[in-house]
Formats: sequence, C-alpha cells, structure tokens
Amino acid sequence: QRKVVKCTGSGAANLRDAGGNPAVARIGAEKAAKLDALRNCMEALKGVQLESGKTVGGELASDPRLTGQVQGLVKGFKVVGAPRYFSDGGVELDVEVPLEGAMSDALLPKPEKKEEPAVEPKKTKSEAPVGTSLVVDARGQKLVPALATRILDEQGKEVYGPATLGEKGRKAGGTVAYASGLDAAQAAMKDRLGEKPFVVKAVRAQGSDLVISTADAATITSGDAAFLADARVVVLAD
Repeated sequence: QRKVVKCTGSGAANLRDAGGNPAVARIGAEKAAKLDALRNCMEALKGVQLESGKTVGGELASDPRLTGQVQGLVKGFKVVGAPRYFSDGGVELDVEVPLEGAMSDALLPKPEKKEEPAVEPKKTKSEAPVGTSLVVDARGQKLVPALATRILDEQGKEVYGPATLGEKGRKAGGTVAYASGLDAAQAAMKDRLGEKPFVVKAVRAQGSDLVISTADAATITSGDAAFLADARVVVLAD
C-alpha cells in the first residue's frame, strides 16, 4: 500500500583492516551494510509481480539496459530509522526504495507504437464525467497484486492498463493502488480518489488482472474518464 520495497542490510566490523581503530571499523561496517542493503533490495525487487506470469526479475534478466537503470535507482535508497549498532562493531540498517516516480516509469511495460489510421473514426462519448477516480472492489477474489494490473471487460478487452497511462500516471507506483476497504482508501488516498470515486465490483480475477462487467466497462469507456491517465485507480483487496 505504501509503494515501497523495504530491506535490511548488515555489515560486520573488521578491526584488523581498520588497524585496530573501532571508529574506522564502524565506518567500514556501515559501508558494508549499505552494500548488503543494495543487494537485498535488488533481490526483493526481482520478486515483485509485474503482471500475470511475469516478475520484475524476469524482465531484468532479459534486458541488461533495464537492469542497469534499476540498479542506479535502487542505489538511491533511503535509510529509515536509526542504525542499529552492536557490541562487536557490526551495524544493521533499514532502507526503503520507492516504487513511485522513476522506478515505476522504468518497470511498467511500454505501450506498443501503432501506426495511425489514415482516417480515424470519430468516437461518440458522453460529456458527463464518470467520476474523479475508479475503485474496483475485488475483495473475495484471488487477485495477485502487481505493478501492471489491468482491468478487462467480460470479453477480455482491456479497459485500463499501462497503455492508458500518461506521464504522470506512469510515475504513480503502478497502475493501481491497493487498500483493504473504501473507508481506508478515502482516509489514506484522498488526493488519488477525489470527491466522487466511481465504484465497481470485480466479476473475477485472472492472475493480476481484474474483470469487470460489460455494463461497467461501457460506462467507463463511453464517459469522461480522464482520471485513468493519471492512474487514479484503487483496488480493494483482502
């Protein structure tokens, strides 16, 4: 829910290499703890579900350039809380890597470029806004939380997903935010939900994707749902 990867790094003191100086040994232990945290955060990030059947680790294994980009972002982790120092000179650090911002933009699948048709057919849409955000109630469904969760209609057509996102939405830490209930979401994500969220019930879950009714999908696609580009979508899950 907080859109972070949290890890711990440990470093041992080496008095021999520090010439017997405890202060120097502690500095070395802190550096070792940060390197350990970097390794642990990369491993934790690899286990994050990207979309159905795909993990971040799988994408990194097939794309060395993306691996380098993600490693650079993970190096910018934030130390949270106070370091823990031990009597033997060892150090432990808790760190967090935000999934929002550049990390989200890097990991989310890029939309495929499509050739524009010579004459684009006009689409008739209602001028009425659907709401200020979309809330999908998936409680009771066996949903696999993921960064690139999609919303489909009952025929399998994509209503919302990474391809829907604009620049701001790609940096929101994934296509959806997760909450345990609407009250919790409104308390923690007021800015994301706005004053009038459009709430729909998930018909079923397909891995990390959610299926909504054809009627609800039609309401979203035929009305003004500009909020989708900003990833103003919240999933209620158990």
